[in-house]
This record gives sequence, structure tokens and C-alpha cells, in this order.
Amino acid sequence: MKKTKLLSLLLSVIFVVSLLAGCGGGGTAETTAPESTAPETTAPETTAPSDGAYEITLNIASEPQSIDPALNSAVDGAIMLGHMFEGLMKWEDSGVEANGSDGTANNAALTYGQAASYEKAENADGTVTYTFTLRDDAMWSDGQPVTAQDFVYSWQRLVTPETAADYNYMIDCVVNANEIMAGEKEPSELGVSAPDEHTFVVTLVNDLPYFTEICAFPATFPVRQDMIEAAGDQWTFDTATYLSNGPYTMTAWNHNSEIIMEPNQYYYDVANLGPDKITFKLMDDQNAMLSGFNSGELDFIEDVPQAEIAGLIASGDLKIVDYIGTYYVCYQTQKAPFDNPKVRQAFTLAVDRTYIVNQVTQSGQVEAGGFVPAGVYDAEGASGADFRTNGGDYYAPTDADYEANCELARQLLAEAGYPNGEDFPVVEYLYNTSDAHKAVAEALQYMWETELGVTVTLNNQEWAVFLQTRKDGDYSIARNGWIADYNDPMSFLDMWLTGGGNNDAQYVNPEYDALIQAAKSTTDPAERMQAMHDAEDIIIGQDWALNPLYFYTQKYMISDRINGMYYTPLGYFFFTYAQPNA
Repeated sequence: MKKTKLLSLLLSVIFVVSLLAGCGGGGTAETTAPESTAPETTAPETTAPSDGAYEITLNIASEPQSIDPALNSAVDGAIMLGHMFEGLMKWEDSGVEANGSDGTANNAALTYGQAASYEKAENADGTVTYTFTLRDDAMWSDGQPVTAQDFVYSWQRLVTPETAADYNYMIDCVVNANEIMAGEKEPSELGVSAPDEHTFVVTLVNDLPYFTEICAFPATFPVRQDMIEAAGDQWTFDTATYLSNGPYTMTAWNHNSEIIMEPNQYYYDVANLGPDKITFKLMDDQNAMLSGFNSGELDFIEDVPQAEIAGLIASGDLKIVDYIGTYYVCYQTQKAPFDNPKVRQAFTLAVDRTYIVNQVTQSGQVEAGGFVPAGVYDAEGASGADFRTNGGDYYAPTDADYEANCELARQLLAEAGYPNGEDFPVVEYLYNTSDAHKAVAEALQYMWETELGVTVTLNNQEWAVFLQTRKDGDYSIARNGWIADYNDPMSFLDMWLTGGGNNDAQYVNPEYDALIQAAKSTTDPAERMQAMHDAEDIIIGQDWALNPLYFYTQKYMISDRINGMYYTPLGYFFFTYAQPNA
């Protein structure tokens, strides 16, 4: 359309200038592979240490906000935790090649971790009891046995209000969890127990199709009560108190530089582990990441300069795999002007998602017409049924209808009291430091200013600071993204319950809350799914609390030195059993 073509032309000019300034090299925002001034990206040959040890160096992200299993709320932290801790269940290499990986990664499958087995029983009162039997050889990194009481303590700690865990709701399915989080009952009343050292019993209000996946989620990992009570909130910073029960243990944390892990000599499968040392470099500069990969300093990176993406994909050096998640804009719904649903809807409609995925991100992302992404089940255990397909789109997500979307957006803004953007306050868009997020931010800024006549400023912050600012609600509009914690729509919907730890929009709607609770309490699969569709209808189709931009794909670059890495579309990479290529 004429308006879309004009927008694309103007934005192309802006992006070329900004990317040249930010990356120090060539490349345009076109979908064809750009000519690059970056060095060749063929995976380097790196010489192993002289003592024959196999060491790998990775970059997932910058300094993590927390490596406390109960307090972490980011994928990068979860990847690190997945190497150092282990839950009742864990992810293992399925041997099935990950989509698009060209043999460099396999998909993960759920299996037993610290548990050797479990039994499930339905009770007369409608509750369901899971009885886990722990492995006889489950050990902490100081040689002490992992006991059922360690899990009791950790799960009680997760829902204790003083812990202030964003993910406390992850186990709200457990009897009395909600009452404990509300301060109505004591943590000791949580529906978990340890009849003996090797038996951990969990009683659920009702069964959930994804409960065993929760048992592999970092928030449910065991932690050592004696270490936490001795060191308080500093326990994660000292290797003497940061004891872990997984395949690796932390040997050093040089802040804003690196986290180093070495095998846990007491891990039951230590003899089969791969790397003798895993170093997670803490970086947020994409140019430095790519340079480090090309020089052999880094064996794995997840991010590259925006201007290099198309060329790296074309060369096959940048791998693209499935990723169950949504990149979206988060409105502060409790502060003007975004306390008005019409304003939120106007800003949502004024986004050209096709331009963003084709000309900005360029990594196979798909325009989002709703919040729950494609690839999420819409029936228990039925991978062929898709929640997004059945739920449909809440607006036309592609640029074929962009001009009509913008016309409606301007009408809505006028109805909200801001005709042609008049008297609309200057608002700020907050994002974390990254040239990729910057490019999206500049696109959004231009679209909103051009189509709505408003003024939007941009502000970027370092990752950990950004997370805290957004959590505190100290913003107007912010970049956000959510990756499934388990493959079920609930992973994307219960986070928006009133007062939820991950409810960065500070969204409040009792009708929405009731639907989510109904979905969690019913044992009828059809009723459960319908309640979740109805809930999404409210938060997106009625309240416009979120502005979904696109559904993620995962990109990465990996050295030829690494063979046997595996991955789950929940976003977790595992290097536990990686071996050097022959």
C-alpha cells in the first residue's frame, strides 16, 4: 500500500544510518544478504588446553540478575542453573535433530532427574498425589546426600512471601500454595512432605497436564537450607555456600565478566560428563560477541550484530531453530496515558509487524496476532492442535491491512481525547541494551510518531537494571518477551494474574483472574482450554494490555569444537555432555 511503502522507505533510511553508526560496518535493512565488512565467520579451530582438558567458552547474555533458582526469572539464568542444579525431572538429549540445526543440536526430552520414579494417585476429595522416590546416589557438590527434605524446604521457600519469588505461582497447583502466598497460611502447611529421606510427596489441588515439566523448571530445583540460613541473600555469591546438586558446580563468578563451572565430582553421572570446564562469558555487546566467536575466544553465541544477521543466515553460520515465545510491548496499565484501553489499542494497531520481521529482525520470526504463540498445544498431549490457530487473530497482523489498522488507531486515539496526537504527553519506550532491540525500538518510535502524531523517546538500560525498572513499573512502554516455561497456554496467561510476580504490566482485571483460576481448577480439558481462550479474549481483545509484535525463533552460532549440544524450544541449551568433534 502507498502508506506502507512510504513508511518502509523512510524507515530503511533511518535503519541504515543507525546500524552503520552502531555496528561500525556495512549492511542494510533489506532482506537480501548484505555485504559485510565483518571478518569471515567460519567456525574457528581452537587448540585444546595443553593438559588435554576439554574446555568450552559460551556467551548467553550479560550479568544475570540472579542465580538463585527461586529468584531467577530469565532464560539466560535458567540455562546456567540447568547446568548446576537438577530437579525431580530433567531434560535429556532425545537424539532427534532440532529443526533447522543442520546436525549441530538435538531436541531435548523430559526424563527423570533426581527422582528415580514417581507414582500418581487420585484422591477421594479430588486432589492428586505424586509420590517421588529419589535416587540413592543423588548428591550435593560437597558430598552430602540430596534428601526429600531439601525439596520440601525449597518448595516451601518458593511460596513464602518473604522470598518474593516472581515464579511463586509456578506451584500454585499445590495444596495451600495460594493461601501461603496470600499470607493466610504458614509455609509449613504447603501440600508437600518427606516421609523419609528418599520420598517426596506432593499433593495437587487437581492434576495438571504439565506438572512433570514444572518439576524440571529451575524454580523447583532444590537448594541447601543450611547454606541459605548461614549466608542469607549473599549465598549465591560465594562458591563456599553456593552448593549445587547438578552435573556442574560454580568455581568462580567474576562479576560482569564470567561464571566458571566445573564438574560436580559427586554427581551420579560425572563419569560421562563432557567439558572439564564451562565458562559463561558475561557480555552484551553483539560486535564483541561475533568478534570473540571469530577469534576462537567464544565457542557459542546467541546474538550477533543486527546488520550481520541476513548474511550469516545465508552462509549457514547462524543457525535458526524453533522457539516457543512472543516478543511484545508491555504497557504500564496503571499510569496515564496507558491506563486507557483505547490508547493501548491505538498503539497496538499502529505497528507494522511485517516490516519489523522482514526488514528489522530478519530471522524467520512470524507476525503475532495474539499473545499465546504458535506451537502451543490446544489439547492435552495433542501436538497437532495449536492454541493460536484455534484462537485466531485479534487484529490483522500483516501489512496487507496496515493502513486500515492505522485509520482505526487514529480514531481510537481521538476518542481517548487526543485527536491527531494533540495534547498527548511525551512518553518513553524502555528497552535493554542491544542493537537488535534498538532497531525495533526505532521502528516503533517512527511508526507511533508518524501514524499517531505522538512523541516517543527511547531509553536503553543494562540488562539487570532494565529487568528491575520494568518490574518496578517505572516506565510507560517497555520491550518485553516471554518464552514458554512448559508447553501449555497457561505458561503465557497466568503471569497476568493480579499481583503476579511477572505481571510487569501491573494488569488488573477480576474477570480475567476468575477465568484463569477456573482453568486451573477444572479437570475437563475442553473447559480448561475454553477458559484460557476466554481469558486471552479479555487481556488482548478487550483490554489491549499487551502489544504482541512477533513469535520468536532462536538463533545461535556454534564452534566445530562442540558436538552433542542439545536444546529445548523452551529456550534451554545444554552442553552437559558436549564432546569435541573428531
